[in-house]
Amino acid sequence: MLDVINPTTGTLLERVPVDTPDVVERKLAEARSAFDAWRRTSFAERAGVLRTVAGLMRERVDDLAPIMTREMGKPIGEGRGEVLKAAWAAEHYAEHAEGYLAEEHIDSDASRSWVQYLPLGPVLGILPWNAPFWLAFRFCAPALMAGNTCVMKHDPHTPLSARAIAGLFADAGAPAGVMAHVTVATPAVEALIRDPRIQAVSFTGSDRAGAIVAGIAASEIKPAVLELGGSDPAIVLADADLEEAARVICLSRIINAGQSCIAAKRIIVEHAVHDRFAALLEERLGALTVGDPLDEGTDVGPIARDDLRQELHRQVQRTVDQGATVRMGGAVPPGDGFFYPVTMLTEVTPAMCAAREETFGPVAVLLRATDADEALRIANDTHYGLGASVWTGTERGVAMARDLFAGQVSVNGIVKTDPRLPSGGIRRSGYGRELGPHGIREFVNAQQVWVGPAKG
Repeated sequence: MLDVINPTTGTLLERVPVDTPDVVERKLAEARSAFDAWRRTSFAERAGVLRTVAGLMRERVDDLAPIMTREMGKPIGEGRGEVLKAAWAAEHYAEHAEGYLAEEHIDSDASRSWVQYLPLGPVLGILPWNAPFWLAFRFCAPALMAGNTCVMKHDPHTPLSARAIAGLFADAGAPAGVMAHVTVATPAVEALIRDPRIQAVSFTGSDRAGAIVAGIAASEIKPAVLELGGSDPAIVLADADLEEAARVICLSRIINAGQSCIAAKRIIVEHAVHDRFAALLEERLGALTVGDPLDEGTDVGPIARDDLRQELHRQVQRTVDQGATVRMGGAVPPGDGFFYPVTMLTEVTPAMCAAREETFGPVAVLLRATDADEALRIANDTHYGLGASVWTGTERGVAMARDLFAGQVSVNGIVKTDPRLPSGGIRRSGYGRELGPHGIREFVNAQQVWVGPAKG
């Protein structure tokens, strides 16, 4: 059984049975069997299913969002936004998949030659707990529109969200097996990856777990896309719009109680404006309301699990012990649930814990830089490489993007995922890309076709 704990109260919400081996076998067989017919459907037929699912999400948003709120503590307003964003992803690929996968005709010595993009088969999506709707559709919308079938394995702490998503596809009339949903504990995942019916793997999670998944997939010679952790830098230079930078960086840091891979985690501020910016950010962070995520007025809900809260507190305490200053927060509050206060640490140096490790919670970490060159050196001094933002004059920021070791860079804006644009990381933040035209081509066979006779 999987115990679903409400992080707001710390109490048991529901016990969910895991799938027996016979049930897992049936679902894998259905995914493989469904692939033979699904890959032969037209883009219009696949799009019809995705659009119907998206329509159901929009109709049921007020029923679906609270599932995440109760299960992993996402503030209700953010939950509604996530469901609608998942619907957008489904609609985007329904509209654009055919164009993204159009044949590419290439001149050669053949009479005709081209590349066509063909589906691979059942794709396994190993999904985390922090955005259970969005990350499911980031995985399945492009894979399904490419003609693959999907096997969805959610995190053991969010089985209710997984069940709801599976129900959407059933209610939309999707063929059995096209979007399979397995409920298993973590130790059972290796067998899923190794199953010969699974042809590719998409994984979102920590770099430690990603290394394990990558190793298993590689040993089976199966392609994988990994979206792993990040310690994303936000560089604020002296010529930045400090008010706007403080507003956006505050938002980036506290979305989902700071439990986001692409949140601004290391805020690197040029010395000349450091104190002014710190004051602006502190003012915004101090105005946030921490509380019941079902309350519309709550900005920051609980941490998803107590073990995650304790790890976050360890990182804060270690950083303070190393010499950082606590401007606000930094103490585990009494009472029920897994709450952690909005926290701001200043005078952090690149060698300190919160600058070396990924912090998953509402903790803003400020570092000083003497100038833009030092800010870049600090930003790149990490084994991660997911996202980054730069706050400065536009052209200067565009030029600096080329020197940032990150999969995506925002200039004077928030780092976010968008169905129209590819996202992903480098270094220990993973490999491969999701979303946009690049994402849908990760799980296809780029088949070369050569037609004779050869040109004379």
